[in-house]
Amino acid sequence: MSSRAHQLFDPESPPAGASADPTEDGGHANVLSIGGLYDEVEHALASVFPRSRHLWVRGEIQSLSDQTGRSGHCYLDLVDPDEGGGSVSRGRGAPALKVKCWKGTWGPMKAELRKAGIDLAEGMVVVLRGTIDLYRPKGEIGFILTELDVTALLGRLAAQRAELLRTLESEGLLRRNAAVPVPDVALRIGLVASPGTEGYRDFLGQLTGSGFGFHVQVVPVTVQGGDAPMAVAAAVKTLCRTDCDVVIVVRGGGSKADLAAFDAEVVARAIATASKPVWTGIGHTGDESVADIVANRACITPTECGHQLVVRVGLWWESHVGEPAIVLSRRVPGILADAQTKDSQARGRLTRAARSQLRVHRERLVRQAKGIARLAPEGLVVHAGKLRTHAARLGPLTTVHLSRETERVRSWRRLLAAYDVERQLERGYTLTLDAAGQLVRNVAGVAVGEEITTRFADGTLRSRVENAEKNEER
Repeated sequence: MSSRAHQLFDPESPPAGASADPTEDGGHANVLSIGGLYDEVEHALASVFPRSRHLWVRGEIQSLSDQTGRSGHCYLDLVDPDEGGGSVSRGRGAPALKVKCWKGTWGPMKAELRKAGIDLAEGMVVVLRGTIDLYRPKGEIGFILTELDVTALLGRLAAQRAELLRTLESEGLLRRNAAVPVPDVALRIGLVASPGTEGYRDFLGQLTGSGFGFHVQVVPVTVQGGDAPMAVAAAVKTLCRTDCDVVIVVRGGGSKADLAAFDAEVVARAIATASKPVWTGIGHTGDESVADIVANRACITPTECGHQLVVRVGLWWESHVGEPAIVLSRRVPGILADAQTKDSQARGRLTRAARSQLRVHRERLVRQAKGIARLAPEGLVVHAGKLRTHAARLGPLTTVHLSRETERVRSWRRLLAAYDVERQLERGYTLTLDAAGQLVRNVAGVAVGEEITTRFADGTLRSRVENAEKNEER
């Protein structure tokens, strides 16, 4: 350390900013002001870590604040990964470093990271290059970021991807979904995509233009960003519980960072353990994600994914419908000709048989007609005799029957006449009627003072009841 820096620790040498008067500041000599102290610290740091000296620092990102939408700067808090600061000893005094990346540096650096397929995130170990900085308002020693080792990050991401693939293979999941059978006619499609995107439209365009009756059930998801892996995995699991024939995961082209969600372990496991065959169409030609590797089939683009589905259904159509139709169309003329020949032969046989039957029945009718003509006169004579006999017997029987019925009617008339009211009146009987014209049958039927009418054969008599006595019961 220089002699200037050593003055911070030399009580005999009054530092810059110290009071020369031993009576000032409570009578203590060599007392520094806050500003003077920071001047000394800055001078010491500048002597050991000059601005021209750039340091490489390795640390784990504990927190990240990207101010792209506001100030344009980026702020990181790094901890020492070797001491477990990122996951174990956070908040327990572990070494920490505040890193600042100014707008002019962060903009191009962020674009370069996205181009390489890298998104900085908490828990990521990075190697940074920059300079030491003292932030006087807070008294913090920080780090000004000027460069980031992308090569180290890419190597680490590649190592993480390779480790994930080895883990999946050791668990028997790497080709598990490839063994799930795909229906020959896969018309019920479960689609995991972001509606309205180019990849979504390219895939559906292939199905729409095919002429086949595809039915597509869409589960909309976000396909990039921190929430994308969980959303894609959940959508795949949801579609596996439906009646779809195949699950399709598509995403249009983009940078490696845009496609990073499909390298996530949660997506890989969801596809690998899916009960339905999962096809992927992610990115451009040449892009291969972990999702592509564990899928039942990986297509180079969403368009190619839709095309492969159409081709599969088309092959089934050709083998099961198109080719049999061609064979049938070739055989139909011959079959029709044979049928027409057999029909003509059958009609000839039916015509000859009908004519033979008509001839037989005509001859039988002629014989029966001759027999009837021969027997008819004799039969008419016999029946005419029978009719005369019946007619002769019918006349006397009718007369006797009428006489008998006439006598019966007379007997009924005499009987009825014997009970005629007028005849009874002529014999001396009378009818007594009350004031209402009703027949009086007993003494109880009239009351004293009531007017009654007595009917005789030659007239009527009206009288008033003065006394009504009933006969004593015997």
